[in-house]
Amino acid sequence: MSSTVESRLHYFDNLRALAMMAGVIFHASLAYSLKLHGLWLTGDRQQSEWFDIFAWFFHIFRMPLFFIIAGFFVALLINKRGMKGMLWNRTKRVLFPFLIFFPIVAVAILADIIHVLSFVQHKSPVLELIAQAMATPGTPPPPPSTMHLWFLYNLMMFCVVAWALSYLSWEWVTHLYQKMKALFLLCFFPALLIPALFFGGAPYLAPDSFFPQLWSFGFFGLFFGLGIFIFSQKNSIDELNPYWVILLLMSILFYVVFYRTLPTVFSFPAAEIAFSLKLFQVTLEAYIAVWMSVVCLVIGKKYLNVHNRYMRFFSESSYWIYLIHFPLIVSVQYRLMDKDWSLLAKFGATLAITFGVGALSYVLLVRWTPIGWLLNGRKKSVDQLPASL
Repeated sequence: MSSTVESRLHYFDNLRALAMMAGVIFHASLAYSLKLHGLWLTGDRQQSEWFDIFAWFFHIFRMPLFFIIAGFFVALLINKRGMKGMLWNRTKRVLFPFLIFFPIVAVAILADIIHVLSFVQHKSPVLELIAQAMATPGTPPPPPSTMHLWFLYNLMMFCVVAWALSYLSWEWVTHLYQKMKALFLLCFFPALLIPALFFGGAPYLAPDSFFPQLWSFGFFGLFFGLGIFIFSQKNSIDELNPYWVILLLMSILFYVVFYRTLPTVFSFPAAEIAFSLKLFQVTLEAYIAVWMSVVCLVIGKKYLNVHNRYMRFFSESSYWIYLIHFPLIVSVQYRLMDKDWSLLAKFGATLAITFGVGALSYVLLVRWTPIGWLLNGRKKSVDQLPASL
């Protein structure tokens, strides 16, 4: 492995951790969303449109960035260990954690719902529906969901697809990129995402079904493939460096327009809208997702390409914290529903308790235990790179 690739790994790891921690903040903020109030498990009496404005902006590019990084590390693993070595590593780091933590998380969430229904006075609309369903014999259960662990489920499928597609020739992609350079990533690639997003929605929903959702392969799967491609093009991020400021400004402008096209309140199923409006929405969404991912990669390489004990702890603990964060968040927010605290106080308390419990439990129960070895691998020294997703 070249020294060029070696130097890139630190900021990719740190960006991956930031994307996961942004997911914790995103899920915590949805309790105070105006648009999602009627559909979110912990919808609070207090809402603010500012939570929608910021939450949905980061939502558009947070997971695309994560899958770019995941694809990059898969390409790195193939380069170091071959295809079989990559598949075994991803089985240990991705599939096993999903199989282990999914039932634990599901039981924790369901048990807490049953518990809080007995004492929460100001229930969210979703909790009210659950209470009514439990009181009505014969009510069909909701469809099974992979919940916030959908990213592991999809990531493992993408790794298998990468193995299957490795038998094909992809030199034409490299030739196309060499001709188009920045135009390839900034204009051509986002257009490829539009058909999948048309089925994914605006904003897109999490593909959390156990039945593989094809639009996820055409959206997140293409970002995963982009990460593999970036690994093969060592200077691709440097070539995008001159564009990051204009991409950031254009993304913000596009988002302002995108947000203004969204309904005041989200519904399920989503309200029917004109074909032209939906196409306009998903086009904006696709370009924001790509451009902001590029912005994050460029800025990350500038300022996050560092590796010390603090960044190492942040990077390694992020995986554990993300796995357990959702039951923690909803448990805290259930118990804040009846409090007359300010919105910011509830939001701050949710984050403080979630991150605090997550970090402390990582130190005491995970870091130096078989759970930590499963998630991040054994570390021989402080200078060894984390085994990232």
